[in-house]
Amino acid sequence: MKLIILDRDGVINEDSPDYIKSVDEWHPIPGSLEAIALLNQFGYTVAVATNQSGLARGFYDETTLNAIHDKMRLSAKTVGGHIDSIFYCPHGPNDHCDCRKPKPGLLQQIAAHYQISLTTVPYVGDSYRDLDAANRAGAVPILVLTGNGHKALSVDSAFDFAHFDNLLAFAKTLKNS
Repeated sequence: MKLIILDRDGVINEDSPDYIKSVDEWHPIPGSLEAIALLNQFGYTVAVATNQSGLARGFYDETTLNAIHDKMRLSAKTVGGHIDSIFYCPHGPNDHCDCRKPKPGLLQQIAAHYQISLTTVPYVGDSYRDLDAANRAGAVPILVLTGNGHKALSVDSAFDFAHFDNLLAFAKTLKNS
């Protein structure tokens, strides 16, 4: 199985410092849905791993989050893409859970779900927190410069990672893998 894990906000859709709190606030980053379709064409199963502390903060409920994810899946489908699974951390930053990135728990849940080692699995994110989670989980950290990507480049990292302008630019590099 060829698996790829994507962060949501800032990688697939536009991010907001005020959170994505409704279906109407969810807008795909240009090219991201086409990137998902391309990844599928290349034989990749696409999983999403996303922190959603807006749940813990009371900004939206699980019904709204599910509706946002339904819109994301349907939007990908309209261009020939498929998102196989979505894993999210519903906790706030002070909840001390194991699944809130940069902790590796969310990625470990995905590994267990697919019964796969993450050693060759790319995790594409737009923040240093995403890269750190990938590194801790043993996945391959990939940075896109959409969302908060430029800020993440300024962090002095203890590990190596590749970076790309956006998800579509990264997806195109996987054509022959």
